[in-house]
Amino acid sequence: MIAVDSNLLIYAHRSATAEHGKARRALEAAAADPRGWGMALASVGEFFSIVTHPAAGGRPSKPDEAREFLETLSATGGMQIWTPGTGFSTRLLQLASDLQVVGVRIFDLQIALTAVDHGATELWTHDRDFVRVPGLRLRRPIDA
Repeated sequence: MIAVDSNLLIYAHRSATAEHGKARRALEAAAADPRGWGMALASVGEFFSIVTHPAAGGRPSKPDEAREFLETLSATGGMQIWTPGTGFSTRLLQLASDLQVVGVRIFDLQIALTAVDHGATELWTHDRDFVRVPGLRLRRPIDA
């Protein structure tokens, strides 16, 4: 199973970004992969907050545009949206302690742990500093 970080969705949604074409191709590859793919609910919030923000580069997306983009990925691309399961907060805090995660990296850990809980074995991102979690391989498809 492939997990996709919000930054790939942002680039794929925002045609004015330099990474747009590569991000679109990465999402198409994820959609075609027989293992399946998805994203953590936390990434949905992050995607939405960035593309609709009034200070977004170019014209910010309208809420309906952001929603429709995600709905299209789900309906035609098979993307799943994963929610944290039972005992998530306890496991998140324990793993944060074990891995010495500090500051905003807790959000990466939240995304990674949700992905692992849903069977993801790799996470596609454009973030060079994404937190590393045992059992979850990081891949940077835009740089490939």
